Amino acid sequence: MAATGSEKQGAKAFYVTTPIYYVNDAPHLGHAYTTVAGDVLTRWHRQRGEKVWYLTGTDEHGQKIMRTAEANNVTPQAWCDKLVEEAWKPLWEHLNIANDDFIRTTQKRHTDRVQEFVQDLYDKGEIYKGGYEGPYCVGCEEYKLPGDLIEAEDGTKLCPIHKKPVEILKEENYFFKLSEYGPKLLEFYEANPGFIQPESARNEVVNFVKQGLQDLSISRSTFDWGIPIPWDEKHVIYVWVDALLNYATAVGYNENPAKFAETFPANVHLVGKDILRFHAVIWPAMLMAQGLPVPGRVAANGWLMVGGEKMSKSNLTGIKPQDLTSHFGVDAYRWYFLRAIAFGSDGSFSWEDFSARYTSELANDYGNLASRVAAMVGKYFGGELPASTADGDAEKAVQDGLAKAVETADLKIGEELDFQGGILAIFDFVKQVNGYITEQEPWKVAKDESEEGRARLATILYTAAESLRAVAVLLNPIMPETSQALWDSLGAEASLGALATQPVQSSATWGQLPAGATVTKGAVLFPRLEEPKKD
Repeated sequence: MAATGSEKQGAKAFYVTTPIYYVNDAPHLGHAYTTVAGDVLTRWHRQRGEKVWYLTGTDEHGQKIMRTAEANNVTPQAWCDKLVEEAWKPLWEHLNIANDDFIRTTQKRHTDRVQEFVQDLYDKGEIYKGGYEGPYCVGCEEYKLPGDLIEAEDGTKLCPIHKKPVEILKEENYFFKLSEYGPKLLEFYEANPGFIQPESARNEVVNFVKQGLQDLSISRSTFDWGIPIPWDEKHVIYVWVDALLNYATAVGYNENPAKFAETFPANVHLVGKDILRFHAVIWPAMLMAQGLPVPGRVAANGWLMVGGEKMSKSNLTGIKPQDLTSHFGVDAYRWYFLRAIAFGSDGSFSWEDFSARYTSELANDYGNLASRVAAMVGKYFGGELPASTADGDAEKAVQDGLAKAVETADLKIGEELDFQGGILAIFDFVKQVNGYITEQEPWKVAKDESEEGRARLATILYTAAESLRAVAVLLNPIMPETSQALWDSLGAEASLGALATQPVQSSATWGQLPAGATVTKGAVLFPRLEEPKKD
């Protein structure tokens, strides 16, 4: 596909980030949920012909990592190296995550730039030395406000997220003057109402800031696994300041001005709602203090729940994605969570729900449609796609349905991050095409061997095949492997080129699949599920 104006050198990239994930353990469904969402979003924008940059990575400093490494009798660096290379990167490859970069906070390209950023703030008078004492959750790597804590039956104060006792820490630290940025942040939120999504998350942050901000402790002196404070190496930089800066260091901050100008700031930060305040309060305040542009949007997804608890290793509810992909397949996995859960809301994982949706929507509605159409083109026209010469109102309705599906899906996925709404729009069209075939009954029309009958049959099958051509394009960002298989079975690769180059926005343009294309019935897109083995 020819480069569009947005792909030209110097154009601002559509820049999307995931959180950088703690490497205290292997990734679970919650991590994969956010990463797949970012992958779908960036693939969608790539198929708009836009310049895109997708960043993910790992957060490798802090007390939690240090303690985990000690518990496993290895150094923190050795622990991080093992988890990244044996668990995190292989999973993203397994799930077809097309990230452009993978940042590790132990990399020199990151640590040097973090020190420079913090030194600049110190030189500007934005950082001062002081003392602090308060409840600290090592799991969150965060000092907690007393009002944030919950109480166990024995009166012990617990972190509301990890349900574990907090530690009372007292240490001499360096502080960032976060309290001075409350009015600026509120003004920014007011001027940019879409900065925090969903609306419930925005309201939470606005109310939090209105209550008054405390200055932020940006260093630790009771352990040494972190980036040293450049002017006082007895301290290491607070892991969250370190982590947030990856969004800048990964794209050339203070190192590659051209890359930085073409990429930063992020258009979308995808985060879990439990780390929303870091991204919607601390991060923009840090950028304001440095005179750098603030991100376009912070989108908080909800929690994946198991048994009423947030899915996490600490709650013993972490489920490996491979447990599901081995049964349902990678594409179905990528599709299910975005289809079943409204992005921004909490959602409970259910094996039964996954199985039911797979059978009903993927196998019966979508996969069966693809198989039926290919089989009928093979049976009635020797596998050569016939020309459509007898269009009528029924075909016009299908074309109008496609136009509506493309417009809705592009708005929902590309702009609103409503992945569920976009997927539903595409599958509503799939249902419409199934209904069209049921109503038109091509197997009966095939018995009419007159010229008019053959023309009508050809039109029905062309309409169905052309609809599938568009569906393959629309679902490619979500299910790339099965979309490619469908694309190949329609003979589209030979006539239209690579699927990944097909623009989603123009997929509604009717008649792109040429008559004469070779249609073949390939393997079933979504095979019948086998009963899971019982232990």
